[in-house]
Amino acid sequence: MIIRRRLAAGVCALLAALTAGLALPAGAAAGEPTGEDAPKVDLVLDVSGSMRARDIDGQSRMAAAKQAFNEVLDATPEEVRLGIRTLGADYAGDDRKEGCKDTAQLYPVGPLDRTEAKTAVATLTPTGWTPIGPALLKAADDLDGGTGSKRIVLISDGEDTCAPLDPCEVAREIAAKGIGLTIDTLGLVPNTKMRRQLSCIAEATGGTYTSVEHRDELTDRVNQLVDRAADPVVTPVAVEGAGTCAKAPTLKSGLYTDREEFGQQRWYRVDVLPGQELRASVSVAADRAVNPQYGVLLRAVTVHGREIVRGEAAGDGRTDVISTGLRYPEPERDYVNGSDGSDSSDGSDGDKPAAETVCLTVTHSFSAASGVKTTPGLPLELTVDVVDGPSPAADVAFFGLGRGWWLLGALVLTGFVAGLVWGWVSRWRVAVWRTN
Repeated sequence: MIIRRRLAAGVCALLAALTAGLALPAGAAAGEPTGEDAPKVDLVLDVSGSMRARDIDGQSRMAAAKQAFNEVLDATPEEVRLGIRTLGADYAGDDRKEGCKDTAQLYPVGPLDRTEAKTAVATLTPTGWTPIGPALLKAADDLDGGTGSKRIVLISDGEDTCAPLDPCEVAREIAAKGIGLTIDTLGLVPNTKMRRQLSCIAEATGGTYTSVEHRDELTDRVNQLVDRAADPVVTPVAVEGAGTCAKAPTLKSGLYTDREEFGQQRWYRVDVLPGQELRASVSVAADRAVNPQYGVLLRAVTVHGREIVRGEAAGDGRTDVISTGLRYPEPERDYVNGSDGSDSSDGSDGDKPAAETVCLTVTHSFSAASGVKTTPGLPLELTVDVVDGPSPAADVAFFGLGRGWWLLGALVLTGFVAGLVWGWVSRWRVAVWRTN
């Protein structure tokens, strides 16, 4: 009887699941984007002759790029519509006019077939010119339509060879269309001229430039950019930090941008209520040539200058962006009457918990290379998040075990009783054995 009941329940559950599946419209499965809101990414890869150079982890730049692309394709979120465009992949001749037309769509922007895309990438061989400007124009057309985010990720190992069509001017033209398209650039084994050009392209559309000298760095950065396309678009708020905490702007949870000059400190204020937790992170980008060996320091201090917590990171010139973060939980306190923080003893209804003002200060140790302008300052991106902290009761109960102490207590008690019973039985058996 029990077996029959279980079988009937299983059949009913299966029928219910099938009915629910039939009721869903095609393409509405979990995790799949619908309509025109799907984020789009076009990976634009330089396949010019210089990609034959063997200076990335003992292998050619092309081989490193192929391996990185395979890993990126495996990790691409399902909701992203991804495409691949090449430049310099087909024409190997000396006719500049023909070479500057050499850009093609290797894999169309759309739902990703990982096997098909990897097969297409495997066929690439370093060939011709470096028509970055024409490739960007075509990539913008690849991403046309839809209301989701649009992102071009350009990977190149050299500057454009098809002037006077300046790729930086092309990027500005794309930005002026107001279609919300961002161009991020990555430079393989960069030189000064290439760094300047790729940085200009990225800045024109609010994107980022990153120099890359190792395959793992290339993989990680492209993955980050593809994942970013899938995230909701957040527009940073421009803010101007002060030279002291007393004059600093007060920030709420959000994403902020600022610029910090060499040798400067930027101060910001955040109000944190008792029981809340402050989470902050900062990224500083080198948008011009800088000397190697640098760092960034983010500190949370009181209004009186006492350091609470800090986060710091160091770089050695392999990447142009450096980031760090910190967390500060504000413990629960008694209610207070005034801004002086004195304890309240009357328990009146008018008492409110006082917020603590935390001063955030950002310092970086970038230094400009010889002959490089020091103004404006380096771009800075600050994320501030003030959230409810963990429950104090859960933190202190049985040394952080929270509600789990009930289970632990039951196990300890059970073990204690079992030990007593076993001891009594053992003594009784020994006594019986001796009497016999």
